[in-house]
Amino acid sequence: MKIIPLKEGNFSASKTKDFTLLTEKNFDTVKGIKMSVQPFLIVTEHDFILLDAGIGWKNAAGKTVVSEILEKENISPEQITKLLLSHLHKDHIDGSIRNTENGFEAVFPNADIYIQKRELDFALENKGNPSFDFDTLEKLISLPNIIWMDEDRGNISAEIFFEVVGGHTPFMQVFWIRENNETVFYGADDLPQASYLKYHLAYKSDFDGRKAMELRLEWQKKASEEQWKILLYHDLDKAVIQI
Repeated sequence: MKIIPLKEGNFSASKTKDFTLLTEKNFDTVKGIKMSVQPFLIVTEHDFILLDAGIGWKNAAGKTVVSEILEKENISPEQITKLLLSHLHKDHIDGSIRNTENGFEAVFPNADIYIQKRELDFALENKGNPSFDFDTLEKLISLPNIIWMDEDRGNISAEIFFEVVGGHTPFMQVFWIRENNETVFYGADDLPQASYLKYHLAYKSDFDGRKAMELRLEWQKKASEEQWKILLYHDLDKAVIQI
């Protein structure tokens, strides 16, 4: 199993969820919550699995950072077989769609896209919430290759297990990928940064901060016992850690 971090950059997110790329010049002056945006590609014997899709950030030449990293790895977007979405906030889905002269299209055209139906229902009940990009969301859910999920837990394949845990959003889901005695865990925004394992806090930015905190304590124990590789979507410095 190969883990490829697809880091788009470190950003500052404003209260209205506008993202500003952090640089050496603005790091100490720009206001907002500092975080990375870092999807992950997991390559197994059977799949190319994308965990969340980022924001589709482009470099100075107008090319997306994710496509640039994939190109360096000699992987094309067409090779991605599964896109697993933890939840539907804009910084996790906007990189799944692109606009062209002929309208919008899927960035990963051959990937089955796994979406938790109850998470979509929650998003649609919160029109006006700046955490969601409803234009992109409406285009995303119109794609033909959506796999709608409504179970609380189960297997997507022999290697991929999911569980709806809530916390950051009411129906956020997390993923385990297991192959050849190796376990990769993606806790998405319930466990977005390594510091969340050091400081046991209930964050107000979560829908249910106490539940997210309790989940982290549970995962921390199991991760240590079973030697999980933990993927960190929003950590400024780290991508993968082992406890």
